[in-house]
Amino acid sequence: MSLFTVMQIAGSALTAQSLRLNTTASNLANADSVVTQEGTPYRAKQVVFAALPVGERPDAVGVQVIRVVESAAPPRLVHEPSNPFADAAGYVRMPNVNPVEEMVNMISASRAYQNNVEVMSTARTLAQKTLQIGQ
Repeated sequence: MSLFTVMQIAGSALTAQSLRLNTTASNLANADSVVTQEGTPYRAKQVVFAALPVGERPDAVGVQVIRVVESAAPPRLVHEPSNPFADAAGYVRMPNVNPVEEMVNMISASRAYQNNVEVMSTARTLAQKTLQIGQ
C-alpha cells in the first residue's frame, strides 16, 4: 500500500470524525432546547459511517459519512408546571440528548481524529525519510 493511499484513508477518516465531532457538539449545545423552529423539542443526531474504497487497491478502504440520522428515542418529560411550554399536565417535552453519552461520543471521536492525524504525520515522516535516502 502506498503512502498516498494511507494518506487518503486517514484523510477520509479525519473528514468523517470532524463531522461526528460537530454533530456531537450540536447535540450538547441543544440539550436544553425546548422548542426548535418546527415547534418540537430538539432530537439528538448521530452520524452513520460506511466503508469507501480508496485508490487502486480493493483492500484499501476509507470511511465516508452516508447520512446523519435523528434519534428515535422519545423526548424526556420534565415536570415544570410554571414553564410556558408545559402541557396541560405540567410536563415539558425536553430533547432526547443524553449529555453523558454525548461526552463519551465526543471523547471517542476526538481520539479517533487524533489517531488519524498521527497516521498522516507518520506517513509524511516516512515519505521524507525515503526521499532523504536518495540524496
